[in-house]
Amino acid sequence: MSDPRVIAPNLKRRLSGVTATIARLVPLQAQWIDITATGPGLPSDIPHIPLGRLPFLSRKTLRVWHARRNTEMLLGLILRDVLRLRLKLLFTSASQRAHTGYTKWLIDKMDAVVATSRKTAGYLERDAQVIMHGINLQDFTPPKDKAEVRTRLGLPDGVLLGCYGRIRHQKGTDAFVDAMIELCDRFEDVHGIVMGRATEKHTAYLAELKDRVAKAGLSERILFMPEVTVDQIAEWYQVLDLFIAPQRWEGFGLTPLEAMACGVPVVATDVGAFSEIVTDPSLGRVVTPGDIPALTDAAVEMLSNPDSLSQSGLAARAHVERNFDINGEAKTLVSLYEQLLNDT
Repeated sequence: MSDPRVIAPNLKRRLSGVTATIARLVPLQAQWIDITATGPGLPSDIPHIPLGRLPFLSRKTLRVWHARRNTEMLLGLILRDVLRLRLKLLFTSASQRAHTGYTKWLIDKMDAVVATSRKTAGYLERDAQVIMHGINLQDFTPPKDKAEVRTRLGLPDGVLLGCYGRIRHQKGTDAFVDAMIELCDRFEDVHGIVMGRATEKHTAYLAELKDRVAKAGLSERILFMPEVTVDQIAEWYQVLDLFIAPQRWEGFGLTPLEAMACGVPVVATDVGAFSEIVTDPSLGRVVTPGDIPALTDAAVEMLSNPDSLSQSGLAARAHVERNFDINGEAKTLVSLYEQLLNDT
């Protein structure tokens, strides 16, 4: 793309939530506006412009620079105020913590700000448009035959609960394991799946969790599975009856949406956008982060009524269809880009 109107920078090589967001949104947005990504670590099929070309873009064209990190806000300021590119600076914040003075200074320099949830907007000391993340409803969809998918993946019969994502204390993996040990004692047909990757500094944490399960005699009922690729993850949601999101802290958190899109109700902690996703008891439950008894009790309540659990799965899918289609997120952002480009 020789002269894009919107640039989405990704200044981090390692895969992150921001990188995944850009990879999901830019190809969709390219249907409606001239948008390109820039920076390392992005899939090759995404419209892309090398970082080294940015200083040589035409000064006559007004563009939107859509930053999602401090480094990207700073680069936008340099391109606009030092290299004199015509840019409207947009920042999307997912953080739910008090910002440092430096971050506040950067945000204050932006032309517009987006928050990924109402809770996130509450941490910003300026007006922000709330645009929540969405899900690709074609990739994440209820299974035609749950039993067939379970058989193909070599999973047991009975009731399956899952907890997916990075394995670390912040993500609450230990809370899921402790809750599952209690649930296995209460329900004979319950099994649990822990899926994700533990980085090097969290390998001891993972080993301790596996040892805890083994000592409880539940290694065949609480399964630890390796991380799968993005194109495979949907079927691992499809096999579940209930998804547990036990995080102690989260910026936004897509896993409950992914589960719900696959027709799986959710028990989640009140972090990230979870309370803005699981908005009704018909969809699941929201509990205090770190409160393992409350997490366990919420799961018990849902598992005790299989018919209600099944109805919650149908309601969850319908809720995501109405409110969290990724096309809606993409189009809303494109409308904001157009507003900024027309506000000269």
